[in-house]
Amino acid sequence: MKVLKVVAVAAIAAALGWIGLVTAQNFPTRPVRVVLPYPAGTGPDAVMRQVGERLTQRWGQPVTIENRAGANGWTAAEAVKRAAPDGYTLIQGDNLLFALQPFVFRRLPFDPVRDFEPVAPLYQTHFFLVVPANSSWRNLPDLLMAARARNGSLTYGSSGVASHMHLGGAMLEGATGVTMTHVPVRETPQVFVSVANGEIDWAFGTASTTGPMYRAQRIRYLAIAAPTRHPSFPDVPTMAEAGGPPELELKAWIALFAPRGTPRPIVDRINAEIAQVLSEPEIRERMNAVGFTPWAGSPEELARTVTHDQQVLGDVARRERISFD
Repeated sequence: MKVLKVVAVAAIAAALGWIGLVTAQNFPTRPVRVVLPYPAGTGPDAVMRQVGERLTQRWGQPVTIENRAGANGWTAAEAVKRAAPDGYTLIQGDNLLFALQPFVFRRLPFDPVRDFEPVAPLYQTHFFLVVPANSSWRNLPDLLMAARARNGSLTYGSSGVASHMHLGGAMLEGATGVTMTHVPVRETPQVFVSVANGEIDWAFGTASTTGPMYRAQRIRYLAIAAPTRHPSFPDVPTMAEAGGPPELELKAWIALFAPRGTPRPIVDRINAEIAQVLSEPEIRERMNAVGFTPWAGSPEELARTVTHDQQVLGDVARRERISFD
């Protein structure tokens, strides 16, 4: 009897796997919706619309973009969490939403691991350490020496508490033993205006967010918090090359997730199609032009990245005692 039960279970599993494979081969048969916790016109939105156009062409079904910004990304996350796990509703998210938020919010209306399936990475972007163009600091050791001499009064700007920029400044403090003053600013572009004007001493920023001030020659890059130099900025040294902490890496990544329980064959189908889109030269050129590095990877690689960032960003949040109700 036990043998018959085992055989029956195996047969059911095989049948379900075959059905899932057939479903994936026919996927999609209707429009696919991607929910974004970002406003229209932002970098993640622009990339998703470009990728969505290519997927629409490949699938013969429209990929619709739905912007649900605000509420810390919770509105978008809850909408996708409650959606049917069939591959037709996805969420675009970053490492703040999926890796940091569980450590800084006491009551989070979703669980990044239990409620979502990793589907596919899209891109990542590293942060540059920027100072005023007329700054006397020619390199990172100059800045750190000044920070020690000022005994905590040297300032770094960010777009808010628990932003990438804030976490990066805290990481630099922790790695060097230097104390500085965090200055949160409501709007990201204003951070770099304040740096250029000398109102804030320095800040971390991506090529996309710092671009206007950099091209206007009002700010300078001292280093990039990455393991390798950026191909679009080959003269900017890495943190290690600049004399900073070699382990300090600060990046944002953007990826797609699906409701938990989405069949693996469908996840694999979406993942493979996105990898093909990201390999297109025109897509890569567009992304590289604004400092984004296309990132094609497996669902397992994305899951490992979430786990890694939860450890790194969670440690920073605990050390800085960042907490919200």
